[in-house]
Amino acid sequence: MSHRPFPGRRSVLRGSVAASAALTLPVGLGAAPAFARSGRPEAGWGVQTGDVTAHSGLVWVRSDRPARMIVETSATESFRDPRRWHGPLLGAGTDFTGTTRLHGLPSGEQIHYRVLLADPDDPRRTGEPVTGTFRTASRRRRDGVRFLWSGDLAGQGWGINPELGGYRIYDAMAKLDPDFFLCSGDNIYADGPIGSTQALPDGSTWRNITTEEKSKVAETLAEYRGNFRYNLLDANLRRFNAQVPSVVQWDDHEVRNNWYPGEVVAATDTRYTEKSIDVLAARARRAFSEYFPVSTLRPGAAEGRVHRVLHQGPLLDVFVLDMRTYRNANSPDGQTVDPQGILGREQLEWLKRELARSRAAWKVIAADMPLGLVVPDPMENKPNFEAVAQGDPGAPLGRELQIAELLRFVKHRRITGTLWLTADVHHTSAQHYQPSRAAFTDFEPFWEFVSGPLNAGAFPASALDGTFGPERVFVKAPTASNVSPAGGYQFFGEVDIDGDSGELTVRLREQDGTVLFTQTLQPGLVGQ
Repeated sequence: MSHRPFPGRRSVLRGSVAASAALTLPVGLGAAPAFARSGRPEAGWGVQTGDVTAHSGLVWVRSDRPARMIVETSATESFRDPRRWHGPLLGAGTDFTGTTRLHGLPSGEQIHYRVLLADPDDPRRTGEPVTGTFRTASRRRRDGVRFLWSGDLAGQGWGINPELGGYRIYDAMAKLDPDFFLCSGDNIYADGPIGSTQALPDGSTWRNITTEEKSKVAETLAEYRGNFRYNLLDANLRRFNAQVPSVVQWDDHEVRNNWYPGEVVAATDTRYTEKSIDVLAARARRAFSEYFPVSTLRPGAAEGRVHRVLHQGPLLDVFVLDMRTYRNANSPDGQTVDPQGILGREQLEWLKRELARSRAAWKVIAADMPLGLVVPDPMENKPNFEAVAQGDPGAPLGRELQIAELLRFVKHRRITGTLWLTADVHHTSAQHYQPSRAAFTDFEPFWEFVSGPLNAGAFPASALDGTFGPERVFVKAPTASNVSPAGGYQFFGEVDIDGDSGELTVRLREQDGTVLFTQTLQPGLVGQ
């Protein structure tokens, strides 16, 4: 398959690694690393880029004190004739984080950037620059597109283990040199405290880096912020962030397991003194917007939402869904009328409009929850369901009604090239949906690919719901629940779109990059 030859990034991360060296070594096994403060602002948490398109992107940084964010970009690592961007003043109101929007960039080019943090009272005093790089999306079809996806980080108490090299999966992903990384939710486990140790089945001990904010469930804004900071203690993740731009969505664990709007935490859950999910979600959403460069959530953005579409040239549009903010309450999900569903009416209509407008060869629907996999809600004392499917293989009911409406729309508007990518269930699999096997038949066949976790407990394969006729073509999952990352079963997926033929190839990969399953799809065809 032809894919444009990408320039090696070589040593572009030297500044990032040097600036964050104080974070790479634990202060005592299992303890959180500490900053070595100097007289100038420091960016020890690294840099990130997000929502990169053909001509724009966001650059993120966190300072250790008040500072003015300055970004310089260049076509070369030498930063000859750099272009300068004056960013926001970073202060306590955003936990010293900030993003700067870059615009007017050349398409299909490698962009080198460095972030400087200037003393607000003396702009001449700047900290050590932190460097990174990214590629803008290409408007040339022949260049092709390659990206990765996964989700679920630091779940079930499995945090950063220095003895195992931390979040090693990010180094394996970086070696593939993707155009971007789609993180499909559960970027943190705000409801999952991380202790210093956990026992493993073989009698050995898993040892975590720990922090104060990760010692309990998150309730306050400070605790949610601390959850996002925790992951940035990992050097593998910081290197990856400086090399690969991200497209980030959220799911439940950014707030609390299986949450929905209007929910009240049960009185029996004594871990929480704040019982209103809406209050917790507002705090979590603010921290999420501070710690990720998301175009629709940055300060001053008009939309203020997670769902969005990112155009990646003539071959690809990515439709990022929010299956949390607008959903109805988790329930047995057997209702015959359900206008709100899991997306909410407004988001569903937005998705239909944007799919109909898209002229990209491939339309990836980035869903934070699967369609045909049954995901129960174990937090309740009744048979409630968390995702779309509820285990009834008959005609659509509950949240399935909304998905049926969407699938019918795609068919009747003759929208080709759709596929669904998701995570959430902590195993990897490929499902093909076929009307001839389904109770609901008014749709064209499509694929759903599942990956993850990145660094969390792995779980057995979920049951399938036959309403939309899924066939599990491939699955790799443990037979036991909550298998630690030391036991394997950590996964990510790759999508590679060939610039010449337009073929799209999906590869499901293990933590070290080993390919487990490959499926190639043809552009412009229905019934694949």
